[in-house]
This record gives sequence, C-alpha cells and structure tokens, in this order.
Amino acid sequence: MEPLSAAAYQVDQKETYQFIDTDAALRPLLTALGRVKEAAIDTEADNLFRYSTRVCLLQVLAGDEVFLVDLLAPIDFAPLFERFAKMHLLMHGSDYDLRLLHDEYGFVASSMFDTMLAAQLLNRQRIGLASLLHDHFGVAMTKEGQKANWSRRPIPLKLLDYAVRDVLYLPRLRDQLSAELESRGRLGWLKEKCDWQIQAALSGFPKADENNWRIGRSEVLSRRGQAALYDLWHWREAQAERLDVPPFKVVGNELLLTLAKAADRDNPWSVFDEIRLGKRIRLISSLQAAFRAGLNRDPNSLPRRQRRFPDRGPLTADELDRQERIKRHRDRIASELDLDPTLIASRAQLTQLAREPAKLGELLLPFQANLLHSVPDFAEAAS
Repeated sequence: MEPLSAAAYQVDQKETYQFIDTDAALRPLLTALGRVKEAAIDTEADNLFRYSTRVCLLQVLAGDEVFLVDLLAPIDFAPLFERFAKMHLLMHGSDYDLRLLHDEYGFVASSMFDTMLAAQLLNRQRIGLASLLHDHFGVAMTKEGQKANWSRRPIPLKLLDYAVRDVLYLPRLRDQLSAELESRGRLGWLKEKCDWQIQAALSGFPKADENNWRIGRSEVLSRRGQAALYDLWHWREAQAERLDVPPFKVVGNELLLTLAKAADRDNPWSVFDEIRLGKRIRLISSLQAAFRAGLNRDPNSLPRRQRRFPDRGPLTADELDRQERIKRHRDRIASELDLDPTLIASRAQLTQLAREPAKLGELLLPFQANLLHSVPDFAEAAS
C-alpha cells in the first residue's frame, strides 16, 4: 500500500476528509480553523502497543470539513495547538485526550462541551459514543479501531474511516444533548464539569510511584509474598521497557500474584510446574531470577505505603453520623433528579465533607454544593 499524503477520501459516499502528514498539508486545516469558532476533536493513541504512550492521530471537524492529522509526522504542531487553545472544543470522554495532549504538547483547552459528561448529567444508562450515536441517529459504529495499532504506518483506510466517525456527529449530538440539558436546567452544571475537567487534565497522568508494584489485592499477601511481588513487578517493568510494550503484554497481574502467593509454600519453586507461559517461555530464566531475588529479599526493606493524610485517623462516631446524614440527603436528591448520586458527591467527597463540613464550597462544584446546602450540618458549620 502506498504511503498516504494530503488527499480527500470518501466516507459513506457522503463525507470527505483530508489526511495531513506534511507541513504544507497542515495549512488548509489552519485556514479552516480560522473560519470557525469551535472544532470537534478526538485522538487515537498506541497505549496498547508501546511502553510509553504516544498520541498518533488527531481527528478534527472544522465546520463541515474533516481532517485527520498524523501526529507522528515530522510537523511543527505548535500553530495548530495555539489555534485550538483559543477555540471552543467539542469532545467525548475528554479526560484521557486532554491529559495526553497536555503531557505531549503542553496543550490547555479554554472551553469545551463534553458529550459524555452531558450524557451522564442526563442519567443516560449508555454513555459511550457508539451507544449515543446509535440511540440518537441510528448510526452503527464498528469496534475495529478500538484495539488497533495507531502507530503503524501507513494507516489502513478502514481505520481512517473509523476515525472520522469519532468527530463527524459530535456537533449534532451536542445540539440534542444541549437542548435536553437546558430543558432540565442543567446546562450550567455541564459547564462547571467541563471547566473542572480542563483544570484536572493539567496534572497529567499519575507519575511513577515507589508503591506502584502493589497491584490487585497485594495487601492480602504475606510479607514474604509481597517481597516476591516487589521483584517480580520490577522485572516485568524492565522487560516491558526493553521490549517497548505495555507491561500486561509481558505477563499479566494474575500470573505475578500467583507466583507471589507461592512464596509461602514449603517448595515455592513448584509453582513453575503449574503455570503456563506459552510463547513467553523465552523469558523463563529472567523470570525465575526475579522470583529468586524476591524470595531472598528482606520484607522489611519494602517501601512503606504512606497514607494520603497521615495526620488523620478513622472517622469519629460523630463524623460517621454526619457522613450518613449527608449520604441520605444526597441519595434522596439524586433520586428526585433522576441522577447518579456520585455526580453530586463521590464516596471520597462524602468522607471529606464529614470531616470538614465547612469546606462544602471548596470540595464540590457550585451546582453540587447547592444541591447539598440544605443539610443542617453545612448550615451549622457555616454559622
């Protein structure tokens, strides 16, 4: 297949898109963005195929023009993201995309409409883009692109066709969801959620932590088992980085935990007669070396997990009572509004509010705080 260059391709014999992989091909997109105040965008990444995720493709709908931008091409994308930063964006499930674009390009959106957040505030049972497009427009979305290797070049045409649909219907979907939100008086709620999402994305993805090896239910392992898991996990990370694949493609969490549990056996090595490595048998020598290192490790050498708030103990009896009162009120309001209770306050937020009710306005968004303000505990705390 010949490498793709800037050209128009047909989608469903109705829509066209331009594939951008050169600086010259980027100019028509910049021109198109200059004619509109908003754009629909989405991204495709290679997180299922590489140790360190890269953004590979950017889908853009500007007016009635669709552009697919090869983010792996040797192009200066600064002018593009400078344009986006001044525009209103339409997105679906923006959290991952915004964090990726911020980490890789320093991009920060100024405003957006997230159709997934909108669907949540309407208490839709199915909030995936494919489900929403089917429910609203009868559009059938294929799943072939969900596990595709978007870093492979050239990108097959069928995947490009798939990518187009991620932005093609967003303006029409936004219009319908926006009308429903407005009729329920929730349009302002969505703006608060979207603005919060933009700010949350600035923190990027969680950074490496010395306790990342504590996978699954590692807390139920014995100290000897945890020591084995520590070395096994770090072995997997080293292998994944060396092979440039996600850690789960080396071995899964279940296998690591099975090996770690075997550390307490009279003959720990018998576990290797029970597990099946398949094609991963080539890693057996280094895997066994990691297992041996874990068996020989002093459990007291393991890093200790630090509590998020080391100066805080369990909730007191009064705080537990307050938490239950807030929860009952939250659940009643959510039922009356036909809303998921966690959209008013999550479990973690309930705990924080039980400790410090005076911080209602700091811990929650304005619309969430307004829904809970009638709880007597908050009125007492404010007085």
